[in-house]
Amino acid sequence: MLLLKYLFFNRYSLIALFTINLLGTIYGYYWYKSQIAETPAIFIPFVPDSPTASLFFTLFLLFYLNGKTVRTIEALAFVSLLKYGIWAVVMNLFTLVVDGQLPWTGYMLMVSHGAMALQAYIYSPLYTFSLRHLTIASIFLLHNEIIDYVYGMMPTYGSLSEYADHIGYFTFWLSIACILFAYFKTIYSKEKKVHSKSL
Repeated sequence: MLLLKYLFFNRYSLIALFTINLLGTIYGYYWYKSQIAETPAIFIPFVPDSPTASLFFTLFLLFYLNGKTVRTIEALAFVSLLKYGIWAVVMNLFTLVVDGQLPWTGYMLMVSHGAMALQAYIYSPLYTFSLRHLTIASIFLLHNEIIDYVYGMMPTYGSLSEYADHIGYFTFWLSIACILFAYFKTIYSKEKKVHSKSL
């Protein structure tokens, strides 16, 4: 356990993780270039979901490595990494079920987005955000659902297009689940530890 803690949390590992996420974020925005080009300017900040989630985590690491704390960024990083990481894995598995096959890019996306969700969980002990910060992140996350599924800015689903309504419903509840998980994993568990020590 101590070895794993050192492996994941030592400064050199965090610098490497920062670099990987920075490069992944840049590539992620590039990946969205065609959809961004077709998106009305007012909606552009809400279209590249996964790169923005990765950007929040990259900023969190940058602040953390420099001894700074920006709790709203922490909360945004946790809930968005978890949500969009899980979402992409599920959508690609759904595509595999519907089509009976998946291109190599689909498997690449599952690995990269699965890693996003995993790092959200692994580095949760470093987060210090409060309920106020989580509330801000939750509003951002749910506002994104409105932009996607009310204003039609959701990703292009290809063969899954006929399931768009079901995907929107699933995505909403995935957001709720990720918000609740973030609360119980960070705020609730830390409050419980403080309460236990005071007894």
